[in-house]
Amino acid sequence: MSTENVPQYSADPWIYRMIVGVLGLVMLAVVIGGLLLALLSVKDMPQGILAIGSAAVGGLVGLLVPSPVSRSNLPVPPA
Repeated sequence: MSTENVPQYSADPWIYRMIVGVLGLVMLAVVIGGLLLALLSVKDMPQGILAIGSAAVGGLVGLLVPSPVSRSNLPVPPA
């Protein structure tokens, strides 16, 4: 039996769904806010808002892209 310290939330799919939902909402809020600022003729979007939107996009990409697999674990095709 393995005695590794594995967090309980790692097997719960609802945690990841909630994280993706929140990051998606943050990303949409930043895009909509940017469009509203453009419509109101604000010259520059605040850098903090831009950074929050970029971080949300990066978080979504990090969660949704599959992690790399080492070539040694792949089955070898017959020759």
